[in-house]
Amino acid sequence: MADTQQVDAKAERTVAKLARRITAFSKEHGGAEGQVAYLGQRGARIVLVGEDGGWGDVVAPSYAIAEQAVAKAGITVHEAFDGEFAAKVKTGPYEWSRMAGIQIGGPSNP
Repeated sequence: MADTQQVDAKAERTVAKLARRITAFSKEHGGAEGQVAYLGQRGARIVLVGEDGGWGDVVAPSYAIAEQAVAKAGITVHEAFDGEFAAKVKTGPYEWSRMAGIQIGGPSNP
């Protein structure tokens, strides 16, 4: 039973830490929405999009922990990263140069 309590306590700390990061992002960007994507054994990626178009992500060790973190942070969560939600993302020269580097003939990324 002690092992279960230790695991639960660690999961709660992880949820709280992720929720703080999500909340900080939201405050910095005038609000935020998110989407949780399963990454297999690596866990889950929480993609965040701010009201100002800024975006970022955090990775949780499991999908369940990611779901708990976004719930604790109180942000709107979308089922998919598409439509109006995806259209809120604003990209700049850095993102375009990184994306172009993936394409054949695009600039290379060091």
